[in-house]
Amino acid sequence: MARNAGAAGPDEPGARELTSTDADGRTDADAAVVLGEEPPSSRVALDRRRIVDAALAHIEESGIGSLTMRRLGTRLGVEAMSLYRYVPGKEDLLDAVVEALVDDMDADPEESTAPASGWQDFLQRLAHGVRRVALAHPKSFPLVASRPPEAPWLRPPLRSLEWVETFLNGLGEEGFSDAAAVASYRAFTSFLLGTLLLEVATMGADIGPLDVLEDGEDADPRLHDYPTVARLRPGLREDHAATEFEEALEELLNRIATIRVEL
Repeated sequence: MARNAGAAGPDEPGARELTSTDADGRTDADAAVVLGEEPPSSRVALDRRRIVDAALAHIEESGIGSLTMRRLGTRLGVEAMSLYRYVPGKEDLLDAVVEALVDDMDADPEESTAPASGWQDFLQRLAHGVRRVALAHPKSFPLVASRPPEAPWLRPPLRSLEWVETFLNGLGEEGFSDAAAVASYRAFTSFLLGTLLLEVATMGADIGPLDVLEDGEDADPRLHDYPTVARLRPGLREDHAATEFEEALEELLNRIATIRVEL
């Protein structure tokens, strides 16, 4: 996947720094969890998970486009050919990276596999769990959308049969009809994917046609013909990610409540 010319890396102008608060002063609990994580140890024997973890680390540092089996072997201190015992090739490696991201969702202690406290709490916990994965691996997260899912009719980021089963069963237990559960799945995944891809783009992720403008001190010459954009640029540059996520999630839950009654 080629890096966009306009995308900014983590140390480049324009990349949003991950902090535990946003411009509104709102505490971003998801980011706080991510910032407190310990990096994986490098003092373990070579195996598939260690290779995948190294690939994740490389992608976060240098982008998806720079990942090669040779560079990954160098990172791990082995010849590239040694990796093929565990991963047949780069395509299999990228699929394994996606599997690791999904596994991180499974391992999140805040996740709930059943709506013990109601369907709203169930979906809120699920949404925040997916967001924490995106914040922990912003440059890798777009793979969740671009790699083939387990079935062609599954929608990222809830792209595993296990998670979709959990989602549909959870809503069914809360009195959702089959039609309402399916419609809620579509609405929920559309919200999550669109919102989180936009957020990771501000953190330097390559998500295809969406570019991140450089956020330097000098005026961007492209703005000369767009005076309103230039005038409002300070506000456009502010980070309100945590607030916007919460507000959009609340609106989504209200929409799903309506779907539950109508279908």
